[in-house]
Amino acid sequence: MGAQNSNLINLVERTIGREACAWVERLMTIPPGFAVWESDWVSRKEMAQALNMVLFHDLLLRVPTGREYTEDVAARGDKVFHDHGALRTVRWADNGALPPGEAAFTRILEPLGFRLNGTFPLDRIGMTGRSYAHVDAPDQIAQFFVSELHPEKFSPAFQDTVSRVLSSSKDPLTPKAQLQLRELARDGRLRFEDAAELLPVLKACFARQHDIPFVEDYEALLAESAEMAWIATEGNAFNHVTDRVDDLLRLTREQQALNRPMKPAIEVSKSGRIRQTAFKADMVVREFRTRDGGIVRREVPGSFYEFITRDHYIDSVDAAKRLDLGFDAANAQGIFKMTAADC
Repeated sequence: MGAQNSNLINLVERTIGREACAWVERLMTIPPGFAVWESDWVSRKEMAQALNMVLFHDLLLRVPTGREYTEDVAARGDKVFHDHGALRTVRWADNGALPPGEAAFTRILEPLGFRLNGTFPLDRIGMTGRSYAHVDAPDQIAQFFVSELHPEKFSPAFQDTVSRVLSSSKDPLTPKAQLQLRELARDGRLRFEDAAELLPVLKACFARQHDIPFVEDYEALLAESAEMAWIATEGNAFNHVTDRVDDLLRLTREQQALNRPMKPAIEVSKSGRIRQTAFKADMVVREFRTRDGGIVRREVPGSFYEFITRDHYIDSVDAAKRLDLGFDAANAQGIFKMTAADC
């Protein structure tokens, strides 16, 4: 890239620390579109990239398998190219102080320059997925894949349990952060100090906002939806990040040879242009409340690391060659199985 974009580096350093920032910079590609920047002002594009960098870092801390793979890439002198990050939400009115479903995140993504890129019915798992691409650099800045779970598609008892789990949700987006987002949406940029104050608040939104669930509630959710059970313990944390690679079949064989927990089959889109696979979710230990006021700990599926290959196509409108930045509902539902305990 040439000289480092000081806006990006300073924003990320202020949020996660100098050592962590240097680590992410060593592992993750910063696209060439960030070679030019303006001192004292942070563009919405830079804010979007900085958020992706701190969330990528957060996931690597929680996913040892993905961290080991990414370190392997860096050890051979390469970097991963972050294609998209995914998170799960619940479209449910009884959601505490947090806006229901993806509304909690579109209020963040849209001021940063992301726009709806596709809607994907995930009927087999009672969800809807939506992808958001950045208008300034859609093929360089990682997309967000935001899914909503629909409790009304499940039993009344399940719906009651969802309400019990989510009703304690707090909203980490402060009034000042909301003002800063409105200014960013209006002007397309923020003063550096405002951006540096805003980024940690945005990072905090990608976490669990509700109280520790009761173990009985977790088990009731798990009986009907592995995805909702995952949300009960992990909340709105990144479910996965994704490395965009050139040869998915070769990568799969390499990772299987290392005995890493790779998905057995590659998901291929209807168009044939998008191919995806993933490591199985790393297991994590989470706390649960008991009705007698105690705490128990259980091992449950955490987040995971995904891989994607995207082909180019010729646009029928202007005959231009473009990278296929779409998603596929069948692919997504196959990938979502990576957080099932029995995957």
